[in-house]
Amino acid sequence: MSLLASYKHGQPVFMNALSLPVPSSPASGVQDAGRNLRRKTWDISPTFHCSIVGTCLTTTELRQVLAKLDDTDLKRASDHVLHSRGVRAAGQRDLAGKLLNKALDRRHDVMIKRFARLSNPDDIRQLWLECLERGEIAGAYWAVVSHPATDQPLLQEVFGEVHMLSHLVGSSNRLDIARLRTLQAELDTQAAKIRRQEERLGLAATERDSLLQQIEALEASLIQAQARVDATEEPRSRPDDAGETLQTETARADNERKRAMDAEAQLRETEKRLQLAERQNSEMERSIAFLEEMLAREASPEKEALSAEEQGIPVLYVGGRRNLFDRLRSLASRQGVTLLTHDGGIEDNNSLLPGLVSQAKAAFFPVDCISHAAAGMVKRLCQEHEKPFVPLRSASLSSFLASVADTSLLPERLTAV
Repeated sequence: MSLLASYKHGQPVFMNALSLPVPSSPASGVQDAGRNLRRKTWDISPTFHCSIVGTCLTTTELRQVLAKLDDTDLKRASDHVLHSRGVRAAGQRDLAGKLLNKALDRRHDVMIKRFARLSNPDDIRQLWLECLERGEIAGAYWAVVSHPATDQPLLQEVFGEVHMLSHLVGSSNRLDIARLRTLQAELDTQAAKIRRQEERLGLAATERDSLLQQIEALEASLIQAQARVDATEEPRSRPDDAGETLQTETARADNERKRAMDAEAQLRETEKRLQLAERQNSEMERSIAFLEEMLAREASPEKEALSAEEQGIPVLYVGGRRNLFDRLRSLASRQGVTLLTHDGGIEDNNSLLPGLVSQAKAAFFPVDCISHAAAGMVKRLCQEHEKPFVPLRSASLSSFLASVADTSLLPERLTAV
């Protein structure tokens, strides 16, 4: 049953929400709590069964409970079908309902004991708000709705909170999925770049081998020419012919030396290009590794961005594209970094740069999306303040995140994350 089933004409309906009478006074709540008259799921109105099953038990736990009923269809049942069967079981005072109620009590035993010490609705409400603030929703929700001292206003309040949280969680999941798709697209782009780079590296290696073979051939030819020149110096019977031969062979040797020098120059240039390609390939591999790590962190609920009250390591980002600033701040926040931004003089005045540099631990700027004036000013200010500045190869998210993850640039990040 949907949570919206509890609403009628825009107003929440809680009439006859519980089949057991709600205590009329704190004293009666104390008496009921003393007799441990906690409500079972079948004592609670079906209005709440959907929220109880969906909030207080995971899909795995629910499947384990219903598996004890020897239902052969459970292995193929979808999560929605499984949830529907759990909601139906919650309203039945039979084996299924008892197993479900027992699983809820066992799963949230610690929280139930915390609430069991209370007998006043106001005290229960206060503990519920504390648990809500800490994110301990599932156990606290079951402990409150099953508590014998919970009155009607408190029941309305906790139900409303859980109902709204379900909307917030759904919205947050959609945003996370969108971010994951963006990161996956960037990861695919980087993988394609690496494939192209590897092809270029293969061609460069083949070219290098060819040049080495040419050099070896030239050296062999040079040795043969030098041997012929030496041989012409031995006979003295025909000095004119020997002189002409020596001149010819010397010129040929000089030509071979020049060709060898040209080949060596080409080889050095090829080696430089190969080293550059290898560095770019290493950077792309680090970017992909970091993006994969970010994908894992985005999918995990354990890694959260800094809250508004928390402060990470301040880092300045100058230039780039303004439409990426909010995303950069969000992703940097998950790395323990508070991002300060400046668009490089397009809309932000360059007179703001000295103050921003003084606040930041380091400065980053993409070389493909910043003016020469702004880049020169950032370098000069960082040198004056003895702070590192990092030129990024592009204004992409992956280029920035890979540099932020480099702990050699931000050693404080090791203790901040």
